[in-house]
Amino acid sequence: MPTLTFPLSRIEGHAQVVISYTEGDVRSAHFQATELRGFEYFCQGAPAEQMPVIVPRICGVCSTAHHIAAVKALEDVCDITPSPIAVRIRELMMLGQLVQNQATSLFMFTLPDLGGGGGVPSLFHLGDAEADIPAKALAVRRLGTELITMAGGQFIHPVRAIVGGVSAGLPRGASEAMHSRVTQVLPVAIDLLERYWELFEQLRQRIGTLGDDQPAHGIGAIQQRHAFYGGPIVVLDAETQERISFEARDYEQFLEQVPVETSYSSATQFRGAPMHANSLARLNLVRRPGTPIADRYADRFWDTWSWPAYAILLYDIARGLELVYSLERAQSILEEDLSHDEVVAQGCDLPDGEGYGLVEAPRGPLIHHYRIEKGRVREARFVIPTQHNILAIERALEVAARRYIDKDRISTELEHAVGRVVRAFDPCIACATH
Repeated sequence: MPTLTFPLSRIEGHAQVVISYTEGDVRSAHFQATELRGFEYFCQGAPAEQMPVIVPRICGVCSTAHHIAAVKALEDVCDITPSPIAVRIRELMMLGQLVQNQATSLFMFTLPDLGGGGGVPSLFHLGDAEADIPAKALAVRRLGTELITMAGGQFIHPVRAIVGGVSAGLPRGASEAMHSRVTQVLPVAIDLLERYWELFEQLRQRIGTLGDDQPAHGIGAIQQRHAFYGGPIVVLDAETQERISFEARDYEQFLEQVPVETSYSSATQFRGAPMHANSLARLNLVRRPGTPIADRYADRFWDTWSWPAYAILLYDIARGLELVYSLERAQSILEEDLSHDEVVAQGCDLPDGEGYGLVEAPRGPLIHHYRIEKGRVREARFVIPTQHNILAIERALEVAARRYIDKDRISTELEHAVGRVVRAFDPCIACATH
């Protein structure tokens, strides 16, 4: 049986797509993670108290989410609840990660896919009118790294979330200076979203599709409308629009992990069916993020595409909404007094037991599940957001392949479509092959 293999670029980690077909009939499309990390094994026997500084090494991009999920898992074992101000500082870390991730995904990874015309797209040339976009995108991304550094102590592998809270509050002067920086960058992000939206519409008109639009269950760990600190997990049933809610400790009752024979990453499914995680799933769950400017963009989104939306290229527009939301939300938090001593953790002597930590990472719900014995990790399990999307990615790839493969020819657009499909889900392979 003939196969087509497409190595992937502009994603986090290493992966490829393999499409099998016979006489124009597409038989399968596999998304294959080609690297192995193995952190579940590395963590066995590690001192449990060190997990918040070990697990960020899973991924330099997603390190903030792993850092906080690990701390929350240990707090679950200790039955400790951090103070509201400590939670706000942690949320600032997560918002910083959202800003830097969404800016990277939109303007470094997917923006080149929007260029072209006259048939085959020119992936790396959008035109002189867009020449200022890269510098502006980098400025927005830099603001995200500054937020993480301020709230987390350092950008890559943050350290300030510790069991019971954070290591220290944020000085008023630092908060006020960061508030000014966010206020300065927000209009730049809005301008970038407007321009991305316009180029996106041009792409839609050129290719005549927004990709696979079949319904899929949507999953998100959303608290206080659209905040990313996490919990509980909510699934929007694709058939009934029923909302099913459960806690992280009950994930095995609702989420089935299934092996993918051709990949180092397994997949998760809900009730035997594919799921959507990440930005579009979150927008379907909450409809309006909860800040003024982002809410106006959400209204425009639903006026244009109606609720619920499943077409996979809409992930990118939803990602732009979240970029704006994250900056607005950070503005609001930075107006609070985050310097109080009550943020400082009291700590605990870790007892034997199991703990579950959950955050809403940029790509969806991230769960850390630890079994601790005598102060050490007996077993660690990581349920990674990219795993929630694996089956949906493969289904969307099949849809794209059937569009561009027939018995007479294979369109040159297929290679570009494969990249657009995968990048819409913004997978992180380093995390998924734990």
